[in-house]
Amino acid sequence: MINYGSFRAVQEALRHGTISCRELVLNFLQNINQNKSLNAFLDVFEESALQQADIIDQKLKNNIAGPLAGLVVGIKDVFAYQKFPLQAGSKILDGYSAAYTATCIQRLLDADAIIIGRQNCDEFGMGSSNENSAFGSVKNFLDNTRVPGGSSGGSAVAVQAQMCHLSLGSDTGGSVRQPASFCGLIGLKPTYSRISRHGLVAYASSFDCVGLIAHEVETIAKVLSIVAGKDDFDSTVSSEYMPDYATSIQENKNQTFKFAYSKQSIEHDGIQPEVKQAFSSAIEQIKKDGHQVNEINLPLQPYALPTYYILTTAEASSNLNRYDGIRYGASTQTSSLEQQYKRVRTDGFGEEVKRRILLGTFVLSSSYYDSFYSKAQKVRQLIRQETIEVFKQYDFLISPTAPTTAFKLGEKQENPLTMYLADVYSVYANIAGIPAISVPCGSDLQNLPIGLQIMAADFQEIKLLSIAHRLKEKLKLHG
Repeated sequence: MINYGSFRAVQEALRHGTISCRELVLNFLQNINQNKSLNAFLDVFEESALQQADIIDQKLKNNIAGPLAGLVVGIKDVFAYQKFPLQAGSKILDGYSAAYTATCIQRLLDADAIIIGRQNCDEFGMGSSNENSAFGSVKNFLDNTRVPGGSSGGSAVAVQAQMCHLSLGSDTGGSVRQPASFCGLIGLKPTYSRISRHGLVAYASSFDCVGLIAHEVETIAKVLSIVAGKDDFDSTVSSEYMPDYATSIQENKNQTFKFAYSKQSIEHDGIQPEVKQAFSSAIEQIKKDGHQVNEINLPLQPYALPTYYILTTAEASSNLNRYDGIRYGASTQTSSLEQQYKRVRTDGFGEEVKRRILLGTFVLSSSYYDSFYSKAQKVRQLIRQETIEVFKQYDFLISPTAPTTAFKLGEKQENPLTMYLADVYSVYANIAGIPAISVPCGSDLQNLPIGLQIMAADFQEIKLLSIAHRLKEKLKLHG
């Protein structure tokens, strides 16, 4: 496998003619084929990718190639890519092909990135282990007996195992950051509304974010500069000024910052001892780098996880109403329309999706709406206000990305609550709508990666990427 160490090195090699885009794609295709057992890809777009590569090679010869020329990207199976299959890891969308292309994917294509395939994920993004896919579990490249995290597990493993340079994932409660942590990668969830959701299959619309997974902060910054920004197809996208992230990540390289962490984070009952130790080591390393780190109290942090699951299941119940077997996807013939709905949804949805639909329908019911949904919305606003107050005093809020390292396949399947607790740190950023990034910060006794989560105020991606770029190697060496 050709490995140039960074996407910048790849582009240098392309400019000097020591490699072509076609050769890059062929290398990745070979690696995908050799790692089929990991189950990271549901579809490989071999013919399309090679055609794109040939076009870009010609553009490179004519000096008209786009800024992402040579970048090979995998897309989570929740993004629309016209004429290609889209199933969100579910049987209920059997036979469906996208009628249009998601904005973020179109922007990648316009910048001459190459889309190499569709990646496995937890069904409709509902899961923390990538064991809820209708197409089988994804396996962690470092240890095939362990999960890669979820729901963007296939996306993380594809980058981890050198099957693409970068993966486009979605993050509703940590679905990019937690797999990045389990696989030793960089995973970014931008500010809610920073990237258009047009063409992203909806799970919980007020939480869903397009996220990026790669080996390097620099690659993520370069891609974020391309895919972020206003979009006429998505009225929720922010019109906030969008800087050039790629050229700005060195801006703060000599600046010192104020970090905060909550005592609730390190006192959590479910935290693995090695994760706690790595987090403590990361704090010491940040201090050695010249920054201030203080412990603070976040009284509402323990309420983030239950608030998240009440609100997201409610939104999922509403969003997934559209899958009825009538307009698209799986269908069946029954004696009545009601029976058809029941049969299609019973057979088409997996157990976890049905569980969340039922929970969401319950909390939205007239008898319990005020007790659960309305109260959770109020708590969400209080958490956001508490977070805004933190960022008036501090530049960053840090925590472990996940309470444990990658756990064994099947280990948490019997008890959904233990699986939900895997999101205890990551959901906070989605509740508050703030940007967050996971950076490797060490490993446990089995040499499994541990991630540090760094959060920042709204639209502070430059600061977030800059500090992640600055700390990545130091945390990796000293974690």
